Amino acid sequence: QVQVVESGGGSVQAGGSLRLSCAASGYTYSNYAIGWFRQAPGEGREGVAGIDSDGNRGYADSVKGRFTIGKDNAEITASLQMDSLKPEDTAMYYCAVSSWANCSGGYCLTQYEYNYWGQGTQVTVSS
Repeated sequence: QVQVVESGGGSVQAGGSLRLSCAASGYTYSNYAIGWFRQAPGEGREGVAGIDSDGNRGYADSVKGRFTIGKDNAEITASLQMDSLKPEDTAMYYCAVSSWANCSGGYCLTQYEYNYWGQGTQVTVSS
């Protein structure tokens, strides 16, 4: 059974930084993509950043230049470094793993491509 666990959320003032981490256990395939998604109250879930097992990355336009996704080559883990945070970045952030998505061309931010999800971690940015 695959389990996905996020950590690192919290509260920060605008302009600050946070780093989220994601770890997936029980996943046995060599190909995968890890995506970060977020959902603000009353809003739909949107893709933020994704990375696949080949190291290809994709970012939403709203976070390009501010967020950086990385992964550990030895394990199925990913990080999301969030800099220059804005109040509109406030949301519940979810990590997800896909066994078939790939980020070549940057297109791996569709939630329906992901089959394993974490419980989420809250990020709050105050002005």
